[in-house]
This record gives sequence, C-alpha cells and structure tokens, in this order.
Amino acid sequence: MQWRQRTYCGTLSKSDADSSVLLMGWVDAIRDHGNVLFIHMRDTSGIIQVVFDPEISKSAHELSKLLKEEFVIQVKGKVRIREKGTENPYIRTGDIEVIAQELQILARSKVLPFQISEKAMVFGEEIKSSPKNIDEELRLKYRYLDLRRPSVQELLRKRYEIIKQIRDCLHQKGFVEIETPYLTKSTPEGARDYLVPSRVHKGKFYALPQSPQLFKQICMIGGVDKYFQIARCFRDEDLRPNRQPEFTQLDLEASFIDEEFIYETIEEIIVKIFKIGEIELKRPFLRMTYEDAMNRYGTDRPDLRFGMEMIDVTDVVKNTGYSIFRSIIEKGGVVKGFCIRGEAQRLSKNLLQNEYAMKIAPSFGAKGMTWMKLLNGRLQSNIVQFFSEAEQDGLKKRFDARDGDVLIMVADQSKELVNEVLGRLRLDFAKRLDLIPEDLYVPVWITDFPLFELKDGEISPKHHPFTMPEKEEFDPKNKDELLSLKARAYDIVVNGEELGGGSIRIHKLEIQKRIFEAIGIDPETAEQKFGFFLRALEYGAPPHGGIALGIDRTVAMILKTESIRDVIAFPKNRKAVCLLTGAPTEVEKEQLEELGIRIEKGAESETSDQSPKKQQITADQVRHIARLARLEIEEEELSVLSKDLGDILSYVEQLNELNVDDIPPSTGVLEIKNVWRDDQISEDPSVMDDIIEQSPEKEDRFFKVPKVIQ
Repeated sequence: MQWRQRTYCGTLSKSDADSSVLLMGWVDAIRDHGNVLFIHMRDTSGIIQVVFDPEISKSAHELSKLLKEEFVIQVKGKVRIREKGTENPYIRTGDIEVIAQELQILARSKVLPFQISEKAMVFGEEIKSSPKNIDEELRLKYRYLDLRRPSVQELLRKRYEIIKQIRDCLHQKGFVEIETPYLTKSTPEGARDYLVPSRVHKGKFYALPQSPQLFKQICMIGGVDKYFQIARCFRDEDLRPNRQPEFTQLDLEASFIDEEFIYETIEEIIVKIFKIGEIELKRPFLRMTYEDAMNRYGTDRPDLRFGMEMIDVTDVVKNTGYSIFRSIIEKGGVVKGFCIRGEAQRLSKNLLQNEYAMKIAPSFGAKGMTWMKLLNGRLQSNIVQFFSEAEQDGLKKRFDARDGDVLIMVADQSKELVNEVLGRLRLDFAKRLDLIPEDLYVPVWITDFPLFELKDGEISPKHHPFTMPEKEEFDPKNKDELLSLKARAYDIVVNGEELGGGSIRIHKLEIQKRIFEAIGIDPETAEQKFGFFLRALEYGAPPHGGIALGIDRTVAMILKTESIRDVIAFPKNRKAVCLLTGAPTEVEKEQLEELGIRIEKGAESETSDQSPKKQQITADQVRHIARLARLEIEEEELSVLSKDLGDILSYVEQLNELNVDDIPPSTGVLEIKNVWRDDQISEDPSVMDDIIEQSPEKEDRFFKVPKVIQ
C-alpha cells in the first residue's frame, strides 16, 4: 500500500494541474459516455472526477468497465483543468479532473440497499440519497454505509470540533479531565440503572452510571479543585425522540465557587461552540426564576423566541356574568390567558371552537378553553355577551389587545394545571401559525427551583438529593416548609430545550442527613446506598458546585439536525435497539450459568430481530371475528387468516411508534351527496346462487341478516 504518496481527493485544486497523483477511495457515481467513462471518486476529504480514456490508458479504461458504486479503488493519474463549460458547481473540485493512468480495484461492493452518493455529476441531475428520502431504520441497519455520506461525516467532524473547543476552553481555565468508573454502585438517581452481573461475585451487580455525580463530588473532597469529563452515561428509561439509553454529557465541578462561576464558565463555552454552527449568541444570558417561567410560559423550559406570555386576568373577571369563570374563581381558582397578535383572520371560529376548545385543550388536561377576537374595536366570541363592557375593556387593556388579535383563556381551580395547559397551547398555536423564528437562538438561565416536589403524595427531590438548599436550617419533618424551600439549582435552556442543569452541592454532612430524612431515606438505607459518600463528607468537603451539559442535544441544536441520532455515530432506535448489531440479544446458557443467572420459563424476552413482534391470533379469535362479520369460513382458512390478522395488528403497533408531537390535529368534512346503485338483480338464478354462496344463512335467494332493532 503506497499510503505515503496518497493525495486526498478533496484537497486538489487548479494549482495541482499537470501533477501526478495517487488517489484511494470509493466510487461515488458512474457515468459512461461510451468511449470515455467518468466517475466521481470519494474519500473523507471530498470528491474528484476521474476520467478513464482509452487513448490515455487502454488497460485502466477496460478495467473501469467493471466498476460499480462503492467499489474501493486506487487510481494513479494526472490532474488537468476542465474545459470551459464542463465545470461542476456541485463539488469543491469541480473545475479540475484526474485523467486515470492506472486503476486497481481494492474491494468490491454488493448492490446497495440505498443510494449513498449526494453529489450530482452534471447540471440538473436529481439526487435521491438525502437521509430524508431513506427510511431511518434502514440507514441504522446499514450504518457503515450511511457513515460514508459526506453529510454524515461532516456532522461527526463538527461534533469533534465542538468537543475539542470545550476541552480547550476548560483547559485554559485550569480544569483537569478525569475519567470516573463505568462499573459502579447502583444508587437511586431518578431513572432505572443498567445492571451488570459479576461473575466473580455471584449474585451481585455493578451498575452503569446514570451520571458521575458522586464521583465528581468526591473529586472535590479529594482536592482536585476543578474537574471535567466528556462522560458516557446510561439510563434504562422509556425513550423519547431526543433521548438515548446511552448518551454523552459535559460533566464539570469546581470548588470554592458560587453560581456566578458556573454561569460565566458555561456561557463562555456555549458562545464558542455555537459559533462553530455559525450562530452568534449575546452575553450575558437572560435569567428567569422557576416561578416566573411557570407563571409566564407554563414550563421551566420556556421558548423565548416569540411572545404570547401568559397573563393572569382573574381580578378582571371575578364578578363576570360568565358562570364558568365566576364559579371557578369563587372556589379559589384562576383565569389566565395569552394574546395572539394579528391572527384573527387565520384562526376561524370553527378552528378555535371545534378543534382547540373541544379537542386540543381537553387533550392537554383542560376542562375547556375560552377565546375572543378583537375586530373593529370590539371583542367577538360565542360567550362575549356574558361579559360587561367594563370587563371587556379590562381584558383588552390587560392583554394590550389590538384589532386582529385573538385572546386565549383557560380557567381552573388548579393554577398549576392552567399554567401547564396554556404553556402547551402557546407552543401549539405558535407552531401552527409559524410564529417561531428559525434562525433565532435565545438562551436563558432558569434559577431558584423548588428543592422538593410531591410525587404520589410523598416528598421527592426536584433535581437530586445532593443539591444545596437556599437555607441550611429546616425541619425535615415539616412538609409545608420543605415544599417552600428553594434550591441553589439552575438549568440552561435554549429555544425551549434544556441543554443542561446543575447546582451548588451539599458539602456538610448534617445537611445531607436532613435531606435524606426529608425524602424518607432512613439511616440504614443511606448507609447502604451512600455510605462511601457520607464517610467522605466527614473529612472536610469544600463548598462546590457543577453542571452537566447534554452533548448530543447541544450538538444537534448547533448543527440544526432533526434528531440527536443524526449526530451520534452508532445510535439506538426508538426502542433502544441497535439495528446494526441486533443488540440487545439473548446470550448462551453457559454464560448465564457462569454468572449464576437463570431465566425463568415463560419470561418475556426481546429478540434481536429488528422486525416488530408478531401479534398471535388464535383460531377462536378468527372464528369470533368471522361471526361478527357474518362470514362463514372453512377450517383450512384459519391458519392463513390468523397470520393475516396478526400482520395487520403488528402494523398498527408500529404506527403507535410514530412521533406526531409536532403534527397538528386536522379535521375535514366530505361533501355530502347521494350515491345511487345502478346495478340490476340478475334474472339468472345461477348468478345469484354464486353471489350468496358465502352467506351463513339465506332466504329466498337473499342474505338473511339478524335484526339489529327489534
């Protein structure tokens, strides 16, 4: 292999004209002009056109006739400038080409399951290999082919640049990169652990880390001062479109600091890495308390690229004649809403009432939704007559409403429910009406989170149990006091996506013990789960804090990809299956015996097959369906129908996996018209006999149908 003499395809330019080159790569595309054959040759740097001309090299031209897409080849040739009018604007090297003198086929390729080439060879040629045109499951199954795409390699290269920029920035600030264990102790951190059985210690298990939380805090106790890690984390939880069972995060921790140190450090990093995606961010970032975010936007991940802030109008309508509002307010409830600027014409009464008020808002948990349009200076809706002139004027003033605006309001006894529903409606309307600017990025720090929340009536940490409360003295048995405590925690949110979160940590043993007591962890359990950490706190821990930034999610936002799977080299699908390897798979019985593990008979197990699990339909179920359809079937048909029905139900199961979060519901009404049959009953008895032959019961040459209404 003459790798020392190799030249990369994408590095050639006009300055290389008349020079001899040795190229190694893949056949990207082929165009045969009869006497002369052209190919696009691709390597990791780009594409160059190679010409096989029998007048230059008859042997190379003859061998080139065997070439197919994705053959691995080596070409020796000479660079020349293309004739005017034959340049290719689609590739960086489009004004030059290589005239082949020697060709060697290094490896052959089977017929491809999908096209890989992403560049046209001539003007007007249609390219169909965009990832959007190919099923993602197929791309992940043949990931080694998908990775050859220049667009995919560019994403991975940019990901590397982003991570390198993070490392460089933290190195300059005195951080030390330290690897923490993958095989560790299972601790309750909110999600399920992936467990790893031990062969040496039968019956005992390691856990893959959900995060390096305790280890990075121990680094601070150990005097490291400033730690970071590009950490791999694992969580066995239900997947979402932008979540993977294994993921990467920037994990950092520092001693003798406060929140401002974290804000400054992360802002500097985020500004630098967003520049790699040609996105300019302004510092300092906005800051908003958790309470403010929930009251104004209905979420602790507010998208600030557009307005439509939620406003409380309870006092404006507290004495209204609209009984629904008045009844809710009398019971201590609230009425809130937001204003949609200038969209009265696009939001029809039918859409607002029949779709949003009757369907969408209830699907979000509301009992209803109220709307009003401001047209020609007056509010209009189906309930506006129940509001006095003073109340209508009050609503217009409170919402700063102008002609063409639409007011959306929700009322309920639960303020939390009102906030949540309005927050979701706000996003739904913004997406439907295309009110969200695509190229605007608005980062915001969300601060002052509650330290605790109620889950199933029990006190639970809002983040994790190692977060420092706003005050050190509190009663761990006073539920009201616990729920009023604020945490020294913070999240960084960009365009409605939480990119990271962290907190100032507890560094005093007595506070940590009170937190455990508050959330119902008794001393014995605390010792069992966290004994190693609690003992470390006994030896003098410095005040410290940190944050974790989701690398996959952040890179996907910077590079504007639709999914985090696009920026991960080997992602799992939405069922946490690796379609490339088939993992997870069953293992040999001998391996389980070595680990002291036995699979119980009848236990459900996922197979390595990527196809969905087939629904099993019994013969009795087929007979039941046939009776409902008033059909008579033969016994020999049962097996075929069982399979067909199973396939149909399996397909329906697949439809349940589709992500329709961003697809607005739609309704439509078909035009009503009469349709008359124009066929005639045949007078030929044999024809009618054939028609009704499959009827379970017949009478006078007709199907006999049971009475539906007696």
